Amino acid sequence: MAGQIKLAAASGGSVTLDAANTASNFTMTVPAASGVAITADSTTGAATIPSGTTAQRPASPVVGQLRYNTTTGGTEVYSGTAWGALSTTYSAQLLVVGGGGNAGGPNRIGGGGAGGMVSVATFSLTKGTTYTAVIGAGGGNFSSFAGSIYALGGGNAAGGSGGSGGGGSEGSNTPGSAIIPAQGNNGGPGGTYAGGGGGGAGAAGGSAGFPDNGGNGGAGRADTITGSTVYYAGGGGGFGSTTQGSGGIGGGGGPYSAGTANTGGGGGPGGSGVVILSVPTSSYTGTTTGSPTITTNGSNTVIKFTSSGSYTA
Repeated sequence: MAGQIKLAAASGGSVTLDAANTASNFTMTVPAASGVAITADSTTGAATIPSGTTAQRPASPVVGQLRYNTTTGGTEVYSGTAWGALSTTYSAQLLVVGGGGNAGGPNRIGGGGAGGMVSVATFSLTKGTTYTAVIGAGGGNFSSFAGSIYALGGGNAAGGSGGSGGGGSEGSNTPGSAIIPAQGNNGGPGGTYAGGGGGGAGAAGGSAGFPDNGGNGGAGRADTITGSTVYYAGGGGGFGSTTQGSGGIGGGGGPYSAGTANTGGGGGPGGSGVVILSVPTSSYTGTTTGSPTITTNGSNTVIKFTSSGSYTA
């Protein structure tokens, strides 16, 4: 319809409402006496929303009410329990584990070191920004998230340094060290006829036993980001002709058995790493690449990258 509606003002004069000139019916909803109409200066311009001081907030607000707070100088929304500022960011929890190192050495080999393990309790995501997850392959390759959080690859034996150090091989071969101690532990030293265990995120690799018992891999570290207690980044066991060292809890393998994929366990070869992101379900966008596994944990959505991909916040 096209036309005008004229309303008489209480103190004289009048208010004229111009209806849009459309080919179909035009519906206008007028709020109750206690409501406030939102007006727009044009179809492509800006809308004017209610505004006032903190003290002037509605006495009985309802979920979803929106207003401009002149006291704080920002737009705020009522969540059902409190007024909160509209934000362009939200917080997430993050776990990044690098690829485990390979067992190796000249003869009686040392165990591969576990990939580095980085846990971030609060990671700020900016809405609309795309964050890339890189998953490190076994053999000592790093994993990363957002180009800023890096977990080092595990040290390859014999005696390689990395997220956790590789085990030393027989003889005088010394173990590898953890380059960043917060990410892992040193490998175990080799013995006369056996290799030491690779270091894990939770413990150093075991020493080779006399005369030819392989050292055990160091234990990984537990994390609950998925909602369950899971160990990651276990060190690989070292070789011994009498006894081969066992892999550490958290995906570590023996000197001739692979570390578990997507745990960062050291082994022969090492297992690939993983990136896990946990975001509030209320903020989860569902925009990902790389086919991550999506689960829920309470009020959070958990995004587990077992291959490289991305998440758009």
